[in-house]
Amino acid sequence: MPMKEIQAVLFDLDGTLVDSMWMWKDIDIEYLGRYGVSLPDNLQKEIEGMSFSETAVYFKETFQLPESLDEIKAEWNRMAYEKYRYQVPMKPYAREFLDELSQRGIPMGIATSNSRELVQAVIEGQRLENYFSSVRTGCEVAAGKPSPDIYLKVAEDLNADPKQCLVIEDVPAGIQAGKNAGMWVCAIYDSWSAHMEEEKRRLADDSITDYSEILKNMEGLR
Repeated sequence: MPMKEIQAVLFDLDGTLVDSMWMWKDIDIEYLGRYGVSLPDNLQKEIEGMSFSETAVYFKETFQLPESLDEIKAEWNRMAYEKYRYQVPMKPYAREFLDELSQRGIPMGIATSNSRELVQAVIEGQRLENYFSSVRTGCEVAAGKPSPDIYLKVAEDLNADPKQCLVIEDVPAGIQAGKNAGMWVCAIYDSWSAHMEEEKRRLADDSITDYSEILKNMEGLR
C-alpha cells in the first residue's frame, strides 16, 4: 500500500516496536520451575497471539496451577516490569519511523497482547507518550489474535478505515489478525520468530528486516 493512502499505522508491541521476546522464555522457565514443571518446547507457539488474560487461563488449566488468574497475571507483571521499564530496547530505526509518521500527521496506535501495566512501562521508559493516540490490549476485546478485534478497535479509536490501515507485526497470529481486519500487513523480522519467517512472509502483504527499509521508501514521498 502506498504511504500516501495510509490513514493510520498500527503496531504490535513485543518483537515489533521493542526487542522483548527474549526475556519471556527465562520468565516462563523460572515461573513454571516453582511448580516443578519444565518449559514445553511448543509453549510459545501454543500461546501465540493470546491476550494476557487468555494466556493466564492457558497456564492455569494446562499446568494445573493453584493460584487465581489475577494472582498469575500479577506475578508475571512483577517479574517483567523492571525489564520492560529499564532494559527492553526499541527495535532498530523504530523511533525514527515514529518521528517520520508524526511529522506527516499520520496517527498511530498500539494493539498488543501484553498487559496494560507492561505496555505502560515501555511507553514511559522509552518516552513514547506523544506518539500514540490509541493503546489497546487484548484483554480489552472479546478475543485475542488472530481474531481481528483488537486491530478493529484501534482503527475505530483513530477514526481510520481498516482498509487504509498499515499493521506492523512480528508473528503469524498477529499478521493473521491484521489480515482478518482487512488491513495491509507488513511482517518485521525478529530473531525470536526467525524460524517462522517463511510462514510470516506467506501470510503478510509485505516484509521488512527493520524500519530503515520503510524510511528509505518514504524518502521520495516528501
